[in-house]
Amino acid sequence: MGFLDGLMGNVSQVDVQEVEKELEVIVTEGEKVEKAYKLIRDMIVFTNRRLILIDKQGMTGKKVEYHSIPYRSITHFSVETAGTFDLDAELKIWISSMQQPIQKQFKKDKSIYDVQKALALYVAK
Repeated sequence: MGFLDGLMGNVSQVDVQEVEKELEVIVTEGEKVEKAYKLIRDMIVFTNRRLILIDKQGMTGKKVEYHSIPYRSITHFSVETAGTFDLDAELKIWISSMQQPIQKQFKKDKSIYDVQKALALYVAK
């Protein structure tokens, strides 16, 4: 159901080896992809050194933005769960150099908790 979950806006965990191949030009020597989650076309990637937010843009998705965030730069984060009338959940990440948080929308499911747990694990290191 990973592909179908992605189309529905749910987060699905992605095979780390596939992500490492895709990011071989981005990751540094000694850096390893440890967890990765896909949200429609975008991805949230946790390496042993940083958080990488991948935003595929345009109709074809060939234009890609790689937003690299060292874990030490994350000051705090929050999870807003979906409600009765608000069907989307939201993850917000505050970076020390930014006034506004980075926001990611999730559909009403429990997958936002998996991403939040991974974020808590890496930020607390």
